[in-house]
Amino acid sequence: MRAKFSQRLVGAYSNLAAAAASRYLDTMITFRRAQASDLPDIVAMLADDPLGAGREDASLPLAQGYVDAFNAIDADPSQLLAVAVEGGEVIGTLQISFLAGLSRKGAWRGQIEAVRVAGHRRSGGVGRLMIEWAIDACRVRGCGLVQLTTDRSRADAHRFYESLGFTGSHLGYKRTL
Repeated sequence: MRAKFSQRLVGAYSNLAAAAASRYLDTMITFRRAQASDLPDIVAMLADDPLGAGREDASLPLAQGYVDAFNAIDADPSQLLAVAVEGGEVIGTLQISFLAGLSRKGAWRGQIEAVRVAGHRRSGGVGRLMIEWAIDACRVRGCGLVQLTTDRSRADAHRFYESLGFTGSHLGYKRTL
């Protein structure tokens, strides 16, 4: 069953790539599934942030935990770690978790997390393209809802997501283990 499901995923992402190519034709930015060789760039973007600076370590070689997490994400058909690439340079990243649920008549949800744009490319529209692409990816997977969380301290991010049609409808809680 996993192989069949994975095969459907490959087809779905191929269709998404074709749709993205036509939708984002006026830009040189492409979107794809992250590869292991992208990991240093991804971790650097996670660390290049006031909150990430205190919890991430982009020094090389990368901590084994990053490699193990990448391998687990990459092997899971309900996870998509994606990168935005321009001219061979990784300039953005995000992760989508596809979640099955019983609420909303069994609707699937796309949970978007870890959205980052390289520092020298912020405020240039890359993040908007990435989120639009992620929403398309969720549609392709049959999701009925897209959701995300953002830290309370990120007022600019709140305005950004609201400009894309997201609403601050819930209050989230986390607990470090």
